[in-house]
Amino acid sequence: QVQLVESGGGLVQTGESLPLSCTASEFAFDCNAMIWVRQAPGNQREAVAGIGSDGSSHVATFMKGRVTVSSDNPKNTAYLKIQAVRPEDTAVYYCAGDTVMLGFSGYLGAWTFWGQGTQVTVSS
Repeated sequence: QVQLVESGGGLVQTGESLPLSCTASEFAFDCNAMIWVRQAPGNQREAVAGIGSDGSSHVATFMKGRVTVSSDNPKNTAYLKIQAVRPEDTAVYYCAGDTVMLGFSGYLGAWTFWGQGTQVTVSS
C-alpha cells in the first residue's frame, strides 16, 4: 500500500512563496505519476499541478506562472512551490499518486493513492 504524506503547510502572508512536499512510503515511487490537488472551503477539489509518467510537468491554467512542480525519486519526494501566494490559495493541499498512470490525468478519480492533506492559510 502506498502512503503519501504532505508537509509544509501553515500560515503564510500574501506575496510569500509556499513550498510543499509530498513524501512517499518505501515502495511508493513505484508511483510513476503524481498530482497536487487543493480544496478550498466550500469548493470541490481541483487539480493544481503534477508530473506525468513521462516526466512531463502539468500546471493548471489558473496557476500558470506561479507554480513549479518537481520530484526527487531517490528521496521518494515530490514538491510543489507556489510563488506570490494569494488569499484565494487558502485550501487543503493534497498529493496523489498512481503506479500505472499512462501520461497524466486531470481527472481526480484516476488517482489511486492520496495523502491526508496539509492546510495552507494565506493571510492578507
